[in-house]
Amino acid sequence: MNHKSVAIDGPAGAGKSTLARRLAEKLGYLYVDTGAIYRTVALTALRAGADPADPARVVPLLEGLDIRMGYGEDGVQRMYLGGEDVSQAIREHRVSGAASRVSAIPEVRSFLLEYQRRLTREHDVVMDGRDIGTVVLPNADVKIFLTAAPEARARRRLLELEQRGEAADFENILRDIKERDYQDEHRPVAPLKQAEDAALLDTTALNLDQSLEALLSLVKEKVE
Repeated sequence: MNHKSVAIDGPAGAGKSTLARRLAEKLGYLYVDTGAIYRTVALTALRAGADPADPARVVPLLEGLDIRMGYGEDGVQRMYLGGEDVSQAIREHRVSGAASRVSAIPEVRSFLLEYQRRLTREHDVVMDGRDIGTVVLPNADVKIFLTAAPEARARRRLLELEQRGEAADFENILRDIKERDYQDEHRPVAPLKQAEDAALLDTTALNLDQSLEALLSLVKEKVE
């Protein structure tokens, strides 16, 4: 059986996870948040007191690393580290920057690449990340590059943190997003870029429902 795959790439804060999850629900596909997988590796590094950008400290942590992805009754992806549900812990602000740094380490990317590809051989998937259409799933049935202006992404991130009861500052978030963009776009391994055959969707002026409708239209146009 040939399974269908939808690859969604884009910068931090573009709404990839939320939109990809809702798109998967609409299509009846499996949702795979690859960013959550990298965040789990980043959390491992931080808990070990390792610099997330230092391969000499991070790579040894991969040996015997027990990362598992599961789904709750609500269908939401959950991440497990050594049996511990770390789905909330990996969303802490400090883990975001660390995830970008560990993802620039070639050995980390190689370690997780086959894990991600195996899921697409077993399920119809919607997968989002930074290099899904360019590296992880170069033959995906549908490729979409989802983006928005940095200021729009910072406002959305601020609202998300405030709703979780976390103190946050717009200017700090905007600075972090711009730094993350630079790191992702200039890393030596699998930098963030739009695949040549990916459709561009800019959601700066769109709300969540409008963005989802635009995504659905792009997917149905390609798949049907």
